[in-house]
Order: sequence, then structure tokens, then C-alpha cells
Amino acid sequence: MGTGESVVVVGAGAAGVLTAIRLLDLAERRARRLEVVLVDTADESGRGVAYATREPEHLLNVPAGWLSADADDPDDFASWAGDRLGRVVEPDEFLARHLFGGYLGDRLGAAAGRCRRARLRRVHDRVTGVRPAGDGVTLGLASGGSLSASAAVLAVGLAPPACGWAPDALRDSSAFVADPWAPGVELAEEGDVLFVGSGLTMVDFAIQLDRPHRRMHAVSRTGLLPRRHVPGRTPPRLDVDVLRGSDGLDAVWRAVSAGRDWRDAVDGLRPATSRIWAELTDAEQARFIAEKSRYWNCYRHRMAPAAADRLRATREAGRLRLHTGEVVAARPDGDGLAVELSGGEVLRVGSVVNCTGPDLDPRASANPLVVALLEGGLAEPGPHGLGLDTAADGRLRSGGNAEAPLWTLGATRVGTLWESMAIPEIHEQATTVATSVLSFVDGRVPAGRRPRDRYGLALSTTREAAEAFTEGMDRVLRGQHDALAHLVAATDADPGFALGHAVVGLLGLECGAPVDVGARVRDAQASVAAGDDRERSFVAAVAARATDLHAGGRALLRHIETFPRDALAVSVAVPTISFGGITSDRETWALVESLRKDYGDDWWYLSQLAFVRQDQERWDEAEALASRALAAEPASGHAVHARTHVFYETSEHRAGLAWLDDWIGDWGDASDGRAHFTWHAALHELMLGDDAAVRRRYDRDLAPPVVAGPRALVDSASLLWRCEITRNWHDRRAATAVLEASPRDMLSTPPTSFAAMHAAIAMAAAKDSDRLGALEAYATGHDSPVYRQVVAPLCGALANVVAGRWTAAVTELEAVRPHVERLGGSAAQREVIEDTFIHALASAGRHDDAAEVLSARLDRRPPAPLERDRLADLRKAGSGSS
Repeated sequence: MGTGESVVVVGAGAAGVLTAIRLLDLAERRARRLEVVLVDTADESGRGVAYATREPEHLLNVPAGWLSADADDPDDFASWAGDRLGRVVEPDEFLARHLFGGYLGDRLGAAAGRCRRARLRRVHDRVTGVRPAGDGVTLGLASGGSLSASAAVLAVGLAPPACGWAPDALRDSSAFVADPWAPGVELAEEGDVLFVGSGLTMVDFAIQLDRPHRRMHAVSRTGLLPRRHVPGRTPPRLDVDVLRGSDGLDAVWRAVSAGRDWRDAVDGLRPATSRIWAELTDAEQARFIAEKSRYWNCYRHRMAPAAADRLRATREAGRLRLHTGEVVAARPDGDGLAVELSGGEVLRVGSVVNCTGPDLDPRASANPLVVALLEGGLAEPGPHGLGLDTAADGRLRSGGNAEAPLWTLGATRVGTLWESMAIPEIHEQATTVATSVLSFVDGRVPAGRRPRDRYGLALSTTREAAEAFTEGMDRVLRGQHDALAHLVAATDADPGFALGHAVVGLLGLECGAPVDVGARVRDAQASVAAGDDRERSFVAAVAARATDLHAGGRALLRHIETFPRDALAVSVAVPTISFGGITSDRETWALVESLRKDYGDDWWYLSQLAFVRQDQERWDEAEALASRALAAEPASGHAVHARTHVFYETSEHRAGLAWLDDWIGDWGDASDGRAHFTWHAALHELMLGDDAAVRRRYDRDLAPPVVAGPRALVDSASLLWRCEITRNWHDRRAATAVLEASPRDMLSTPPTSFAAMHAAIAMAAAKDSDRLGALEAYATGHDSPVYRQVVAPLCGALANVVAGRWTAAVTELEAVRPHVERLGGSAAQREVIEDTFIHALASAGRHDDAAEVLSARLDRRPPAPLERDRLADLRKAGSGSS
């Protein structure tokens, strides 16, 4: 299918979420690379205005059996709700509205999780404008950023109610609630209430605000309430062909108002309502709106039986009165208002609540996106000034033409379809819109349009090269083997692909990939003039990194500030498995946190955030984020790494070992991090006191030549040293083999303080005092204060450990310990220095001091068997010596 495209869905309410689910499912079914970007300011997806309420008395006005998000399983919502409520939910039950919002969010997550090629990204922002860009669109954001996409779906939801009917004195009063559904609105707990409008909004708030001492009034032009649902009824199928002809509207109305039960007629018409509406003449539609629509709404939008019963009881008790008429005047009256109705009655109330329903005229909209659409000529009002004009597939029209790749659904289509705001109709529209959008994306003429990577960034190359590059990039982000082969294949397919050359060079710099870094950087610089600003910035940063690691690192960070969606750049800045990174711990935290709005719920970003959370010792959050990432991408090495650290730091060693062994068995062969994850598994075994298992794992999976290069230095050597200082192993020959398998330059001139720490540990394990001395001299003369102030004294301390000079070793390690975070890496990796300090204290005869250090660690987490036994031995030795 070629490289991926992106579709932005504006609005994360029911319409937006159902559309996103359909897009993901359809794209996955077609093996289509597609990024669905869901944009909304709301914290939770699926709630919107309708389902954000937490009031248990706000009920759905449609039975649970009509609300499935799964077209193939009509009982899906009822089953889901039953699981949450701990009981069987019948299809004809009317549940609390907030449950349905949670269901939509859950089903969106499930849809994203089952995708392998299609991806979901959540952006917490507000779209304020849109303009065509090539054969796609660019959407402006309230934050000042923008999103580029192949197409966009505008699921903007319900507009607030109009207030033009209200007299000035009423609109200006603090007792007037212009929009009871607006976020943060608090309705008065005391005083009588007037509801203007007698539809379902009034029903909700009349039930919510009902008090024994309160009088409530509702006024509307009809004075009618919504009718009551009768549970258990199956809507009949009507022959809509009999409704056609010159008296179309009258035939429809006769069907509704005649016969055994008007509910049969209304519900039977429902599947064909939009078709019937389209076949009415403009004059008939206008007459329906003027003469019949208020009555239709009473019949069509009905109350849940429990709500109807509660409202009837309130009316019978005299706490709610219905009035027919309009508000014609208002004036202050003490702490409240005196409101005059068109029939002459004056009501004295503490507050007036606007329940007139959403304003469906887009020309009155305060939504900046709707304003921009109309002013930019990308849309025009729909028939009779209701909603926006659309083609049959939901694509926006202006001047009768559908030109920009913009679609809409829900309330914005009411003028075209009439019935367009309830979930069954939105469900059907979401499928139609998603199908149309994907057909558009698949059928676009690609001439002159550059392919894009999985995050929507343009690639100045051929489609063949872009496909190879995207596969290589995906493997880098998953932490898998063979990324380099795909990236090299991209530059073979297009020797002028500057970004491809730069990324290959960067892998050589950061991961030790076997490439000629200098040649790759030169090739990138020679070709980059044909790229865009992002590609030129990336190439410049890689070139700077090749010359000066520190200055180049800062250049890469500046690049990320400008192009935060460049995930490859971010992956170098904040590695969670490899050997260094451009940022310190707190810089890493700040950088990852700053990218939340750019990546949303993307699995790779969640993996990075999970690792940050475990660094911050927020274990539950780290576990939840890692699990979400793995549900979407089971091969995500970064998520695995974060979850593994959670197991370790919470002393869940048996569970961690079992889970990690299972993952290695399923995904380890493809993972670049296999050696490191195996080290983690061995660490669990060590903490469990299973020496034989550790030895088996080391010999089988970590000893050279199975593991060589940087991983041998960081993982194999450090495990041997831990075993020596905690279990009294002594295997100098194995440690020497690790040194021989490690990169020479990482031993003599380590490029990062993290690598230097592990080089020193490897030398200590091999009892190589000469190399330790040389490394200490190198660090002492280094430009970096971390090398001079931390690495150099660490080398001296380890040399004293090797020589058995325990008092000197203790003194130097005690000075180093407060600064070990500056070395980089994870807490679990740096813990080896504390273990060395405990070993040195015990060897110096200071068993009580050693026990105190270990006990302080165990104040932070439950003791593992190894630590418990070690602490007992230290305390026994201390008491014996005293």
C-alpha cells in the first residue's frame, strides 16, 4: 500500500471516536499504513458533551441494545456494561450516560491495540482553523502548532444553545445559565428554577435539581414533554415506498399520527429517515421544520422509563409545572429574577436554565473552526441554515462542490439528513465517512507528493526508498534487529536520499553500527539541498554530532524543539536501552513530558513515558503505560524495559522473571535488547538467590561470543561483578573474556560517562589494575566535570577494591556515591556501585555500617531473598565483632 498517510479526526466525542474506530479497523483490514490523529481538549476520549456527565440520574435515552460500537455484535455495549456493573445488563435497559462514554473510550483503545499497521495518536488541543495544502489539509491549533494530513473529519459535536430569545436583562444576569452542559457550570442548590425548553435537557436537570422545598417551572412553545420509551419493543419495518408522492410530507405525518401506536411508526421510519428527508421538496422540508418538528422531537427523542417515572412523580407532587409560551421579559427580583411569560404570568425564580437545545445554525457559531470553514469558503450552511452542506458521504460542500478533503458527521449534517444526532445514526455515518475517507486516501494521485513516515513527516525520496526507510524506522522504534539493513536498502534504492544517509550515520554514532559514519554524513550533506527544513535540520544535527558529541547533542535537542514529531531524533536523545543519551535524567523527563501533545497515545511515546515514570519511582503509572504500549505493540522493547524495571524496583522478582522469560521466548529473537533483557532476567534470579540459574543463564546467553561489543561491557561484565561482590563468585577468566570481547575504544576512551562506569567495572572484575589506572588518568584529564569528579575517583576506588585496600576503597566510594546519578543509566544499573560500597565496608570489618546502607535501601522497597540473607549475615557478623 505504500507509505502511511494521516487522517485527523477533530473531536473526541461519540462521533469522533466511532469514526476513529472505523478508520483504524478499515485500514487494518486493508493492510493500510494509516495514522489516525484524534484531536480534542478533553482528557478522556468518548465523552464529548453528552457523556461527560457523572450524574447517575442522567440516563441514556436509547436502550443498551441499540448502542453497540461493534456492527457485528449488537450486544457488545450491554455485555461491556454488565462486566463493569457486575450483573447482567438486558438489551432494553437504559443505563447511566457516563457508562457509555467509558465504553467508547475503551473500545477506541481496543481498536488501536489490535492494529499492526494503522496507528492512533491522541492530541490534546483545539483545532482553530483549516486550509488546503497540496492535495491534503493543514489544521491550525490553539497552542500555535499545526497538523498536516491527507484528510480531516470534523466531528465537532453539539453547539451550545442559542441565547437570542432571552431579553437583555436575563442574558446579563448572573442567575442565567446560558449552557447547562458547559464544563465547570454549577447549578444553584437553592431557589426556584425556570427551565426554558421542555426537552430531554430539561428532563435531566429537573431530575438532578429536584428538592422537596423547591418549585421548578418549564416553559416551551408547545408545553409538551418528550414521550416515554416502552422497553422491550422491537421497531417494525415499514414500507417507506408508500410515503412517496406529491403529498410526501402529509403521508409521513399520517404514518406517525395514525395507527395502533405512534412509537411503531417513528421507530419504523428511523432507518429510512434520511432517505425520506432527501426526497421531500425544499418547501416540504421547510414546512416540516416550521409546523411539525417540535412534535416530531417529542415523539422521536423519548425519555428513559425511569426518567419518565421520576418526572411524573415530581409533577404530581407539584414541584414541576409546565407552561406553554415564551419568555418576554425579565427583571431583577431580590437575589433572583422575575420572569414574564407570553401568557402574562410572572414567575419569581432564583435561576433560569437555558434548555432550548443546540443552536444548529453554523452562522451563529462561536467555534473558531466553524467560523474559519465558512469564511474560507470551505463550507457553507446546510439546507434551511441547519448544519453544514454535505455530499451523501459526508464530505463538505461549498457552492455545490466537494473540493477540500474534509468530511463531517453528526449534528453538522442535520440540514442534509434531519435525523443525525443520535448514536445509531452517527454509527452508520461513521462507517460511511471512514470508507469514503480511505477511498480518497487510497485513490489520490501521488505525482509531486512526497511520501511520509509513520509520524506524518515528509520524506524527500522515492516510494520504494520510503517503504524501506519506514520499515527500518519502525524497527528502530521497536528496538529490533535488521533496522540498519532496511535503512541501507533505502539509500541503495535512492542514493540521493539525504535523510536516509544521515540516519544510517547516526546509528553508527549512537549504536556502534558497522558503517562508515564520515562517508554517510558527507553523502547526506551533499544531497540535503533537495530536502525540506526538517530534513536539513536533522542532517546538520547529525553532522555536528559526528564532530563533537556534546555540541552535536545540543544541536539534536534544538532540532527536536522545532520538529518534535521526529521520533528518530527523540529516540537518540532519550534512549532507554542503549548506552548514554544526550540528556540527563531530569532533562529526559522534561523532554518526554513536553512531547505529550505531539504523540498522544502513540505506543512508542507511551513506552518512553513509562520509562520516565519508573525513573521517577511512579511504579503504578509506569506499569499502566507500559501495558498500554505493549497492548498496541507487543514488540516494543522500550515498554518491555520499563515494565522490567517496575518488577525489579518493586521486588516482584518471581513474577518479573516469569513474564520476561515469556516475552523473550516470543519476541526476543527479533529484539536488539535481548542481551539486556536477559541480563535483567539473570538479575531477578540473582535477587532470588538462585546461583545455579544465574550461572546457567550467563554461560548460555551472556558469555562471549554469544554477546560481544558494547552489550558485553554493560551487561555481561556488570553481572559478573555483582555476583562477585554479593555471592563471592570469582571468575577472572570469564571477566577477561568479556574485556576482550568489548570495543577497544570504549575501554580506553569511553564516549560517555555511562560507558566509562561500565568499563571500570569490567576492569575490576578482570582484576586489570593497569587498565583501571589508564582509565583513571584519561578521566582525570577529561573536559567533562563528570569524568573528573565521578569517573576518575570511581576508577581509583575500584582499583583499591581489587588490591584489597578496603579503608581507601570505602573512603573513595563514600565520596562518589552521592554523585552516581550523573553517570547516566538506570537506578538498577547504578545500584552496582552501592553494592560495591557495601562489599567494601564489610571487607573493612564495618559490618554494622554495611548493614545500615543495605537497610536504607530496603526502606524503599521490599527485600529480595538475596538482600534479606545478606542483611542477616551482615548483622550477625556485626554483632559477633562487637
